[in-house]
Amino acid sequence: MTDTVPDRAEITALLSDQWDAITRLVDGLDENRWRTASPLPGWTVFDVVAHVIGTESLLLGEPTPDIDVAGVHIRNDIGALNEKWIDSLRPLAGSQLLERFLEVTGRRLKALEQTTPEAWAELVPTPVGMAPYGRFMRIRLFDCWMHEHDIADALGVSVDEGGSRGTAAFAELLPALGKAVVKGAGAPDGSRITIELTGPVPGQINVAVDGGRAAVVETLDAPATVVVTLDSSLYARLRGGRTSADDHADRITVTGDTDLGNRLVRSLAFTI
Repeated sequence: MTDTVPDRAEITALLSDQWDAITRLVDGLDENRWRTASPLPGWTVFDVVAHVIGTESLLLGEPTPDIDVAGVHIRNDIGALNEKWIDSLRPLAGSQLLERFLEVTGRRLKALEQTTPEAWAELVPTPVGMAPYGRFMRIRLFDCWMHEHDIADALGVSVDEGGSRGTAAFAELLPALGKAVVKGAGAPDGSRITIELTGPVPGQINVAVDGGRAAVVETLDAPATVVVTLDSSLYARLRGGRTSADDHADRITVTGDTDLGNRLVRSLAFTI
């Protein structure tokens, strides 16, 4: 699913829908609600939207604000880069930030609509290394989709997590799963793992471990060593490091090798 270049028209339309979904969440918020703490350390609802603006502004070629930032939640250069954009936008009122969001995403949509097939397939630097620009835009969809849920969770509201946007975003939850299985959970060679997802993005993920490496496979060649069942909403938040498995044990079922399964659900978090 991640080896082919996603369709430009499809991803552009999904990004447009995704930005509309974020707009609906924050449109009309009073200033106190804008400043509600989000699941991301140090960030409010305002900061999450400002982060999206910053990344899309960078993709438009705008220079990063020259601001000295520091904070306990800044762990690397990317974190510092994100914070510079957020810090530069914090003086705005929430309504002004939304205007900026609409203006920047509007320009990005026009740019995406004008992207040539050659540019869409060109290898570019991305958070997962060199990849086609079209894959990078699916990563952008995933990032914005996750941030929609950050905002919704902060505000205590429900949103539609399924559909085409959810399915496309979930494709970016697969590539790094092997690291969680082998390095995080310590799954030994011969392990066969099935993750059953219920809820808005239902599906089955099968993982085979051989030679010290884990691979996502269509079907298992042997009975599953362990089966982990949970809803896709929780799975996405665990993968995104927004919560912990121990806080939601009642929503997770593990059968088979329970020790391996419990180690796995505690090791799902990754950063893209």
